Amino acid sequence: MKTNYDNRFNGTSFFFTIIRATVEEITSVLGEPIHSSNDGEDKTNFEWIGETSNGEVFTVYDWKEYRRLKKTEMIDWHIGGHDKISTVNAKHELLEKIR
Repeated sequence: MKTNYDNRFNGTSFFFTIIRATVEEITSVLGEPIHSSNDGEDKTNFEWIGETSNGEVFTVYDWKEYRRLKKTEMIDWHIGGHDKISTVNAKHELLEKIR
């Protein structure tokens, strides 16, 4: 999974694909987030970008937690992409690498 940002990541959307994991687990696969405030003040505390093995781009982010997140806490992360299948593919690849 690649994690370098470029304009292909613009315009990703949420297609109701969610992954349950910790901040530590997501970071272990995707590296440091591109956005990390973790103060609960914004709609997201963390956001990562990634690319599946077949080149589909995706984002992973918490949504409206409005609280500080513990790095070992299990939460539901949204997976954004350009279509539903790319978000499902990203979820499967993330789960393979986390588990």
